[in-house]
Amino acid sequence: MSAAYEVRVAEDPVDREACFAVRKEVFVGEQGVPEDIEYDAYDADAVHVLAVREDGVPLGTGRLLYGEAAAAKNGGDASVGSLGRLAVTREARGLGVGAALVRAIEDAARARGLAAVDLHAQTHALGFYERLGYEVYGPEFPDAGIPHRAMRRPL
Repeated sequence: MSAAYEVRVAEDPVDREACFAVRKEVFVGEQGVPEDIEYDAYDADAVHVLAVREDGVPLGTGRLLYGEAAAAKNGGDASVGSLGRLAVTREARGLGVGAALVRAIEDAARARGLAAVDLHAQTHALGFYERLGYEVYGPEFPDAGIPHRAMRRPL
């Protein structure tokens, strides 16, 4: 597979549907997350980012919550965004897609004047986020039956 891809904000319905399709493939299909909890009310107002191959095939996605939606997830701090639903298709792993998506979400957070980004990382992915400058805080907790840790990176 070619490693050429672009990352963009998913502003039109086709891009948003591609984001949801990647999430379904990775979280529902591979990880067994129940579909009824994968999609939530936050999706409507979130900033979604999408990585697509040159030929238009979606490779990965992630979302940024900000304002009240983020505060509901990070302990009440509206100056901190919430990165979530980061998913990269199996065939695109190892190409830098995940890191590019994280950086695009951070750019969207900066554009909204946010001071930091929080996320809830699956414990197997802690090293990935640590390499991108995120630091663990708080105890391990389950989400959709998968162990997670909270992490934060100042912008």
